[in-house]
Amino acid sequence: MKVPRVLTMVMAGGEGKRLHPLTAERSKPAVPFGGRYRIVDFALSNLINSGMYSVYLLVQYKSQSLIEHVRRTWVGSPITQRHFVTVVPPQMRGGPEWFQGTADAVYQSLNLIYIHRPDVVAVFGADHIYRMDVAQMLEFHKTREADVTVAALPVALGQGSTFGVIEADTDGRIRGFHEKSERPVPMPGDSGRCLASMGNYLFSTPVLVEALQQAHARGHNDFGRDVLPRLLKRRRVLAYNFESNRVPGTKPYEEPAYWRDVGTIDVYYAAHQDLLGEKPRFDEFNVQWPISSVKYLGPHTRIVAGEIRNSTIGDGSVVCDARIHNSVIGREVTIEDGAEIEDSVVMDYTVVGKGARLRRAIVDRYNMIEPGARIGVDLQADAGRYHVSPGGVVVVPLGQRRGLNLVY
Repeated sequence: MKVPRVLTMVMAGGEGKRLHPLTAERSKPAVPFGGRYRIVDFALSNLINSGMYSVYLLVQYKSQSLIEHVRRTWVGSPITQRHFVTVVPPQMRGGPEWFQGTADAVYQSLNLIYIHRPDVVAVFGADHIYRMDVAQMLEFHKTREADVTVAALPVALGQGSTFGVIEADTDGRIRGFHEKSERPVPMPGDSGRCLASMGNYLFSTPVLVEALQQAHARGHNDFGRDVLPRLLKRRRVLAYNFESNRVPGTKPYEEPAYWRDVGTIDVYYAAHQDLLGEKPRFDEFNVQWPISSVKYLGPHTRIVAGEIRNSTIGDGSVVCDARIHNSVIGREVTIEDGAEIEDSVVMDYTVVGKGARLRRAIVDRYNMIEPGARIGVDLQADAGRYHVSPGGVVVVPLGQRRGLNLVY
C-alpha cells in the first residue's frame, strides 16, 4: 500500500502572553526548557522521529531567537529535496496582514502546499512538551478513511474547562467542539473524563485547501473556532485518542500519554519538576526516541564541592561549595560558594553569587544574581522587583550578560 506523502506545517508564531516575562523578547516556542532544549524541539523531534521530514515552521512574534535556534539545530544537509526544516514568515500574499490565526497562517502558505502536492498535510503546534509517534496517527487517518483527524487527550472532567473539548461518538466521529466549557461533554464510555483537543491535525490535502479557501472568503482565521466546526457535517472528522499512541523506549514508570501545554508560568514550572526524580514522569533520556537540540561543544560540568540532590546540571556549568535541591540547572551556569538553590530553574549563562538563595524561582538566561541575594524567600518583597505567578513562582527576566552569546 502506498505510503502517504506528508507535508507538515508547525505553528510557531505564538506570542505566549501568559508566559511573560519569559516571552518578553522571544516567542513561546523559543523559550528554553529542561536545561538544554527549546519548547519547539519537542514537536520537531516527534515529527522527525516519526519519519515526517518535510517541515515548514510558521513564525511571527519576536521570531529571531527561534530562527537562530532552528538554524543551529535543525538545518542540515538533506538526503533528498523532501528532507528539510524551513522557517516561513507571513507570506502576505492576500494583503499586508500578519497571521490572523492558525488557519490564516496555513492559508498564507498555500503556495507551499501546491508546490509539494502532498497527500496529507499535518498541522501541529510548537509549544507542548510530549512524545508522540505521528506515524501511528497517520495510519489511523488512512485506515479509517478520515478527511480530518484531530489528536485528542483524555483529561479529567474537572479539567475540561481549560481546554477545547471534543464531543465524539463511540467510533471516534466528532460531532462538536466546545471551547473551555464549564460543563464539558464526557468522552464515550468514560463519564469521568473528556477529550481535549491537542491542537494537532491531519488533513487530506483537497479537504484542507477547500476549507481554507472558504474560511478566507468568510473572514474566518482559526482552525478550532472556525474551520473544523464547519467541516463536521460535510466531512469525516475523527478524534485520535493519544492514549493509544506507543512511543518506543518509554519507561514503565513514566506517565502514560504525557502532554503538557506549558502556557503559564506555573505549568511550565511544574513540567520541570516532572523531569526530576529516580523515576520521572517524563524521562528526557530515551535512545529510541531522542529529543534533539543544539549541539554543545563546550567543556564538561565541573563540580568542585557541594550538596546536590535530585537535580540536573547542564554542560559547562561550575558548582563550587553550593547546595542544590530539586532543581534544573542549564548550561554554563556558575554557582558560587555558599549559594543555595531549591526547587528552581536556572537557565544558561547565569552566575549565582556567593551566599545567594533561590527558592521556587525561574531565572532566565544571562543573569547575575548578586552575592547574598534572596529570591523566592519573601514573595511580597519579590513582587516589587520581579513577576510572581499565582502559584508563588518568582521569575527573573532575561539578564543583561548577553555579550557571551547572541542567541537568547
